[in-house]
Amino acid sequence: MFRRRVDLHPLRKLRETFWPSAGWKRAIQYGWRRVWRLSGTPHAIAIGVAAGIFASCTPFVGFHILIAMLVAWVLRGNLIASALGTFVGNPLTFPAIWLIVYEVGKYMVGAPAGPDPDIAETLQSDRAFDMILPLLVPLTVGAVPVGIVLGSVGYVMTRSGVEAYQLRRRRRLAERSQAPAPFLDPNPPAGETQE
Repeated sequence: MFRRRVDLHPLRKLRETFWPSAGWKRAIQYGWRRVWRLSGTPHAIAIGVAAGIFASCTPFVGFHILIAMLVAWVLRGNLIASALGTFVGNPLTFPAIWLIVYEVGKYMVGAPAGPDPDIAETLQSDRAFDMILPLLVPLTVGAVPVGIVLGSVGYVMTRSGVEAYQLRRRRRLAERSQAPAPFLDPNPPAGETQE
């Protein structure tokens, strides 16, 4: 479904990940059209996209698709839509999402107000795990309310878009089925051909 006709060189794939050759607007439009064309009810597709958006707010980067599919499966959403919904979290949006998630999580946990630890310094320390835990807890706790809010917004937008697309498609198919077929004479006169 998403494969190219000609595989790209690995460096070109990396470049396309961060800056699509057709541009971000075209890539986003393509993604939305793929979601609209999925088979299923608008509710199931929207639940899937919302689950993907929710998973993108978590700090568990390598597991976003798995988390999204698990949440969509529990809520009876579309699994393919959940995988597509995780594209909300990308290298351009992660810094903003995680900053908001961290601040909300810090507020919810009641972390003391003070200077935040330097992440580069934290990762190079001998006690990196002990220093990462204070960052991971607020990110995980804050991901729940932020993910629910962003997922709800994504649900409303996706459901209305899918409903409109499916309604328009049903109307088009109904108009085609009601259109009179061109008359073709089964026995044309000798020497004449029908086009």
